[in-house]
Amino acid sequence: MTNNKKIIIMENPFPKSVTVTERVKKLLETVSFEDTLAILINADPDSMACATALKRLFWRRVKKTDIYHINIINRADNLAMIKFLKVDLKHIRKMDASRVTKWAIVDSQPHHSEQFMRYKFDIIVDHHPANPGSKGQFVDIRDDYGATSTMFTEYLRASGIKPSPKLATALFYGIKTDTDDFVRNSAPNDINAFRYLYQFVNNNIIKKIESSGMTKKTLSSYRTAIENIAFFKDISFIYMDKVENPDILVMIADFFLKMVETTWSVVSGIHNQKLIIIIRNAGFRLNAGYTAERLFGAYGSAGGHKNAARVEIPLKAITQEITGKTGYRQFVMDKFKKA
Repeated sequence: MTNNKKIIIMENPFPKSVTVTERVKKLLETVSFEDTLAILINADPDSMACATALKRLFWRRVKKTDIYHINIINRADNLAMIKFLKVDLKHIRKMDASRVTKWAIVDSQPHHSEQFMRYKFDIIVDHHPANPGSKGQFVDIRDDYGATSTMFTEYLRASGIKPSPKLATALFYGIKTDTDDFVRNSAPNDINAFRYLYQFVNNNIIKKIESSGMTKKTLSSYRTAIENIAFFKDISFIYMDKVENPDILVMIADFFLKMVETTWSVVSGIHNQKLIIIIRNAGFRLNAGYTAERLFGAYGSAGGHKNAARVEIPLKAITQEITGKTGYRQFVMDKFKKA
């Protein structure tokens, strides 16, 4: 049966006045029973939860739904989430694009990755600032929300769908991680969704996921970090040299912020010809994003939130400032010391 319905492309996200019920109605209208849907994500707790929720919303409304991630998943907590919540996803290398009739992206937008930009998305749902290039049949972007999982929790409630314990736990953990337990910017909607999901959540699984800090593969990286740690006042500095995946820098920065003597945790390493610097802090009047931009913005991309920031500097941009084997480590430490 041929579908002759005219496809309308949204140039902008919904106005705030549009209700969740109206948004869900529009979302469900974007697919048909003949469609094979591919949901693309940069896998983290929020995106995995959202992709699973979208798959549930389209249950029995499409022929098939598959979730594909573009990144390598190394973080122990993410692997634990996949294992204990049985998140069904595959790497994008295993995707047969010729079989896909509809494309969705959640917790990201096409401009966030070159891999995303290869596809023309029908569905875009995100909580990051909207980009003019984010166009599709259904575009719902709300940057005042702390997590995209909150948006999908609202979709489910508006659809009259009670989430299963596994789905509720995934969405709950997605909100928990993306708001950093509501330390980062969040909206009343995030709190309401969090409270609603709590009644269905398996707290023992949440505890197991959160306590999964390392794997056999990452254990050696923690040993390297302990051997290389240096201190200046209340700042801990760790330089990891070359790393296969910059996610390990994030894990180590979070881990060493737990030290009583540390207010700042700064971890750096080399990946794909770039110096990656991860910054964390635990102070009331401190601002990691502002500090990253002020110290390193002239060299590359730098910024982030009040308590968390990331810097990426092409190595060729700082060649003249690097001397000796400890050059990159000293470069980062000197910037903080002079500040």
